[in-house]
Amino acid sequence: MRSFLAFIFLTGFYLFPGSSVLALEEKHWQLNRAVNLPEWLSITGEHRTRYEFLNNQFRSRSVGSDQILSLRTLVQTDLRFSKTFEIHLELQDARAELADEGSRMNSSIVNSAELLEANLVWKVNNLFSEGSQSTFRGGRLTMDIGKRRFIARNRFRNVIQGYTGIDWNWVAKDKTQVRSILTMPVNREPSAVADLLGNDVTFDEENLNNILWGIFVSTPHLPGENKGELYFFGLHEDDGSNVKTRNREVYTPGFRIYRPAKKGRLDYELESMFQFGTVRATTAVSDTTDLDHSAYFHHFEAGYTFEADWSPRLYFEYDYASGDDDPNDGNNERFERLFGPNVTEYGPTSIHTAFVRANIRSPGIRLEVKPSRNLFAYLSYRAYWLASDRDGWEGASGLRDTTGNSGSFLGHQLFVRAKWNVHSNFKFEGGFACRMDGEFQKNVANSPKAANTIYTYTSLTLTF
Repeated sequence: MRSFLAFIFLTGFYLFPGSSVLALEEKHWQLNRAVNLPEWLSITGEHRTRYEFLNNQFRSRSVGSDQILSLRTLVQTDLRFSKTFEIHLELQDARAELADEGSRMNSSIVNSAELLEANLVWKVNNLFSEGSQSTFRGGRLTMDIGKRRFIARNRFRNVIQGYTGIDWNWVAKDKTQVRSILTMPVNREPSAVADLLGNDVTFDEENLNNILWGIFVSTPHLPGENKGELYFFGLHEDDGSNVKTRNREVYTPGFRIYRPAKKGRLDYELESMFQFGTVRATTAVSDTTDLDHSAYFHHFEAGYTFEADWSPRLYFEYDYASGDDDPNDGNNERFERLFGPNVTEYGPTSIHTAFVRANIRSPGIRLEVKPSRNLFAYLSYRAYWLASDRDGWEGASGLRDTTGNSGSFLGHQLFVRAKWNVHSNFKFEGGFACRMDGEFQKNVANSPKAANTIYTYTSLTLTF
């Protein structure tokens, strides 16, 4: 209740008379300036309060509506010992209020009082070539790689994924980039629903048997104003003392070719990932059968930005993430999405998370507008099918028909999202999603069959 009252207070303080946008511009505030910190020390942060409401559940064994007030505070500290060496620390406190036992609750929503980053940073110029810049990071860290479909620092999701290891990023004078990582994904704790509902504090731990590594190369100099990326990632996973896994040994090569959006011309993007290795069907200790893994993911989009007010960009997009064709053949063809976010292409996550990058094929169309440099919005429509009608709907765990008789059409989704940078210290965001059932939900066993889902959210972010 106290968190909700604070949310209302902050909304009124920023949006009602006495604090106009013009006045806010005159009251720009930074913690570093306020306390007059020395040049070698920097402390910054942000707090986000977001209210979400969902009507009509679509997951197995879920009924009624749901709501949540998610709270996330990030505090970053940099200690600069020289122009080339520094220590970076970041604290994450992600909590949830208003949730109950019927809410969708997991460690992607709650992670109280956690050390998200603690790493040494070493910067070197002119390594291997004149004008190049290298950045070495070692310790606990977060990462954004490429278009962020496979490894990312989460933005919409309340809890940001952390990693422990090393990250080396080399950028040449002509902006060619080579990046290599060797990390252990951090296991978020606690995981029990009762502990999460209580916002209990349990420090995250690394599993020494869980290794994520990879190399990523990008160039901005392909013919025809195109840019390209080429990468190879590997995941080696085994059970830990307190962690049960699917013992995945998965390798993912991939590439991306794109032409950036620009007024008055066609833009496009193609990204493909392929996977091979072994996985197990479940995390159960009794499951010792390694399944041969072979899967793939493709994303394609083509758009046009009009030379008009609001810079409207209209584009078509299509995604295909393979699913498991036969649950009894000793093989697994379901794409392993690992650590990439879904909201950008498939709509809101958190208590919604209807669609993810696994066993799905989806065409869509989107219109983006930018009325001013501080305001951005888009309207997205997508239709969804299962890539394999014998595999499950990954967004609604528990819904699967291994016979394929329930069909493959998952329905439609409309999603409207807007972001407004009201002031350098204050950001507002809101969204509305309508998910409409297809034949699969109407036919599959254990479906709540509660009709179409409506989801809304509003968030306020304060930076300091």
